[in-house]
Amino acid sequence: MTPDPAAHAADPARTLPSLTVRHPRVAPSRLLAELVPPRHFARESFDTYRPDPAHPSQQRALERLREVATTLSEPARGGGAWWRRRAASRTPAVYLDGGFGVGKTHLLASLAHAVGPARTTYGTFVELTHLVGALGFAATVDALGERRLLCIDEFELDDPGDTVMMSRLLRELTDRGVAIAATSNTLPGSLGEGRFAAEDFLREIQALAARFEVLRIDGEDHRHRAVTTHAASLTPHDVRAVVARRDGATLDDLDTLLTHLSTVHPSRYGALLDGIDLVGLTGVRQVDRQDVALRLVVLVDRLYDRDVPVVLSTDAGAAGTADLFTPEMLRGGYRKKYYRALSRLGALAAEGAALAQDDRRTT
Repeated sequence: MTPDPAAHAADPARTLPSLTVRHPRVAPSRLLAELVPPRHFARESFDTYRPDPAHPSQQRALERLREVATTLSEPARGGGAWWRRRAASRTPAVYLDGGFGVGKTHLLASLAHAVGPARTTYGTFVELTHLVGALGFAATVDALGERRLLCIDEFELDDPGDTVMMSRLLRELTDRGVAIAATSNTLPGSLGEGRFAAEDFLREIQALAARFEVLRIDGEDHRHRAVTTHAASLTPHDVRAVVARRDGATLDDLDTLLTHLSTVHPSRYGALLDGIDLVGLTGVRQVDRQDVALRLVVLVDRLYDRDVPVVLSTDAGAAGTADLFTPEMLRGGYRKKYYRALSRLGALAAEGAALAQDDRRTT
């Protein structure tokens, strides 16, 4: 007799895989090898970017990055110290500034693909700071200095140490002729505002800003239809059923998962998701501690990078993920991180809800 998959999925006694039993260990060599465009943008190119005619800045950014790619694709010339200094002074450094969902990461990944994986390092700001911590500063400069281009997604300065370190890192890399391309939702001269006493580090921040040609990208968030996940929230029973029907799926209570994340270094959150194709979360409610909320932001970024759908159910009385972070957080210095996380989690939850709907149609 063939077992009923729906009954099997609904079996309350069945133990489902959990992220909280995972304790990944990541070698520094893997951190370096994984600095490539995320899977979500693996097939994107300049040709797949569709500028919105209502926002001409998108077309201008596209054209400028095509020019940068052409420049960086030219063979590197040898020479002595004088020539290297002259080449470094002409090395492009572009900064894509704009709101959420206007295609900044799409363009950054397209630039990386155009220049080529053998000549490009691609990572988020957080991933690069973790790399420095794992390899050491000098080894990181040597490793990244072998490439022609460094792409930095989600450029943010969250503390004075990062400000000094990143200023020095970019200076040493550009002196070696490495081109820089970065994305952020904050203009370079405003980095650090609201997070620490930015005025005390103004010279470092200004030095960073002076290195970049700013390309402003206007437009609407292409994920706006899924910024909140009220419609995508399921019942706990449905979340469990969707997870139970799939290999490579996990089920966790949000509070329990957040406690586990405090024991895993954020540089390992990507490895935490190795082999995972769907994440189920129950008991989703408002997070009221900033350190916990920032860990959740990193996890959402890694889920989004890997195109891992999420199915979730909210805690009793919770309004949904639109209220995942407190009003104070959404007004504070990290607000752009939180809004990005809401946008991305909304998109992933919409994908998860579609999977749940497909399941209902086939059972």
